[in-house]
Amino acid sequence: MNSDSDLQIAGDILEVPHLLQPAREHPVTVAEFAGLARAIAADRSQWEHLVQYDATSRWYHRLRSGPGYEVWLLSWVPGQGSGRHDHGRSSGVLTVLQGELTERTDRGARALDAGAQRVFAPGYVHEVVNDALEPAVSLHVYYPGLTEMPMHTARCEARAPQDPVTA
Repeated sequence: MNSDSDLQIAGDILEVPHLLQPAREHPVTVAEFAGLARAIAADRSQWEHLVQYDATSRWYHRLRSGPGYEVWLLSWVPGQGSGRHDHGRSSGVLTVLQGELTERTDRGARALDAGAQRVFAPGYVHEVVNDALEPAVSLHVYYPGLTEMPMHTARCEARAPQDPVTA
């Protein structure tokens, strides 16, 4: 199915309630990975004591791994960003645990408050930045586990919407 649907390419799983499923010990579907991220986010005792902040670079910690997947905890001080990148052959779920992050793609920018989730497929190009004045913490689930993160030199710039009649 070819579609430019933002939900198909990368979307907020919380906007599709029928996809929400309880977390399994070893998830295998996108909805189950999103459920795993939500379950970890809800249980602050699993991650809050581990968070550190580094003024020179983003801090990260592998929180968990399972058959074919990894869960990473990241912190972002104001002004830190990922740079424009994709995740190679990995799909993923990004969940903001506290603070606010901005996701930039060629379609524009989206503010992600605590609790927001983004789901992305292999090859999805984006940049994540802490544009806020307070630190942020995020959780990232990758399947298969992240083995590469190709950087892209061109900046994410919003394109003007095309008129479907003339496009």
